[in-house]
Amino acid sequence: MSTTRPYPPGDLGPEPGNAGAPSASPAVPAGQIRRLRLAGVQGAVARGRDFARQALHDWGWLPAAGADQRAAAEDVLLVVSELVTNACLHAEGPEELRLRSNAKVLRIEVTDLGAGSPAPRTPHRAGRPGGHGMFIVQRLCLDWGVVRNPDGTGKTVWAELAAPS
Repeated sequence: MSTTRPYPPGDLGPEPGNAGAPSASPAVPAGQIRRLRLAGVQGAVARGRDFARQALHDWGWLPAAGADQRAAAEDVLLVVSELVTNACLHAEGPEELRLRSNAKVLRIEVTDLGAGSPAPRTPHRAGRPGGHGMFIVQRLCLDWGVVRNPDGTGKTVWAELAAPS
């Protein structure tokens, strides 16, 4: 699980110039929410990426106005690909992809029925094939983590990226 920041999911911490006061953001970003059912779908990774690309277009991230916005959109598409791929390879396939966006954060959630928990491989060996997915997620995202489903079956793997400024 992530240890990249001391704030709960969806909270980016203090606003600049706010002397350390926590952000008023909710635990999960409010705003736009998109869902895509992926259970039993062939080509889940490509479908998830296409779905995310359309959401980014609808939310004004694409077409990108500049290099920073283009990079932010590409990071989102890469993280969607990595999380859906992990569910396909390690968790009997993804059940659902959810995207939540507000002015500060885009949150990606992939639910699956798997029992395991993803973790970056340590030590990371860049020259080896495979095993880089969660390392990439960790490097690109503000935070990420795993929430077990209340009924004990499966989990939701989430990742948060900053919205382009």
